[in-house]
Amino acid sequence: MNGVDLPVNPPVAPMLAKAVTAVPPQPDDGPKWLYEPKWDGFRVLIFRDGDEVEMVSRGGKDLARYFPEVVSAAKAELPEKIVLDGEIGVPRSFDGVHRLDWDALSQRIHPAKSRIDMLAEQTPAIVIGFDALALGAENLMDQAFASRREALLKSVPGTGTIRASRVTDDTGVAQRWFSAFEGAGLDGIVAKDRAGGYVPGKREMLKVKHKRTADCVVIGYRVHKSGTGVGSLLLGLNSDDGEIRMVGGSSAFSDAMRVELQEMLEPMRLDPDKPYPGELTRWRQAGTGDFYPVRQELVGEFAYDQMENGRFRHTVKFLRWRPDREPSSCRYDQLEVPLDYDLYSVLEGGA
Repeated sequence: MNGVDLPVNPPVAPMLAKAVTAVPPQPDDGPKWLYEPKWDGFRVLIFRDGDEVEMVSRGGKDLARYFPEVVSAAKAELPEKIVLDGEIGVPRSFDGVHRLDWDALSQRIHPAKSRIDMLAEQTPAIVIGFDALALGAENLMDQAFASRREALLKSVPGTGTIRASRVTDDTGVAQRWFSAFEGAGLDGIVAKDRAGGYVPGKREMLKVKHKRTADCVVIGYRVHKSGTGVGSLLLGLNSDDGEIRMVGGSSAFSDAMRVELQEMLEPMRLDPDKPYPGELTRWRQAGTGDFYPVRQELVGEFAYDQMENGRFRHTVKFLRWRPDREPSSCRYDQLEVPLDYDLYSVLEGGA
């Protein structure tokens, strides 16, 4: 992408967040955190240089072609030169109350221009801005987040397609937001160091979500015991050595979804003619663990409870497909790592 000439040009890896179990409190020596809602959409970096607008996803995909109404809004609403970090979402009205609609957003990723144009009118998107990386001729990435937010608020009008996220430095307010805003389609709270700079690709922020979820790559599947449809999906994550490792499985699909998954995955088999043997255990006999490896292209979000030895302890629940995520971005570092307590410290009489 060479269409823009800004103080910060693409590609830029967005700054990320690591999971924690609760809203982090402010330290005793003064407020450190600025808290904001965690928006449930597609992460986007918008680069505007006059009539040139580029929109890049977290994985580096061009999002401008899928959201032409946002491109038009960026030209109409934003300053001539700006780099904005935010989230794309599709608001929908449910019984008169607006909330973000993930399904409507996912449908916006479509290869046909005619359908893209139709959906841009029927389900127009908005952008919630939460950071500014550059404004005018100034690179803001080394400035404190509090200063970058001031630049953001000066740049976003507060009405129209591009908005700014709310923030607070009050921990109690953030805790109330965590519960109250879930009904609006948000999925948690993000805490940002008000004095911290923008660090591309690093997990410098903290996030607390309503559920533990992980974006995983589908690496294979097993046929249902009935012989029809998919019985379970095999999931993988990328490790530090560059290898993808199986971390568990997801099952308990409806009859209709089992068939739908099989129709989706059969053309993706690496060896169409025969399954691979699964590992044998005292509970699994020969043949019962056979699976079909598939091309590692599909990413889904799955709910889980705990990790143990690099794998999900229990079967995980499929939540949704993630067409905005690249398989290579599904890494172990997205997972929450709980504290390791000594057994005796959690027993009566322990330290």
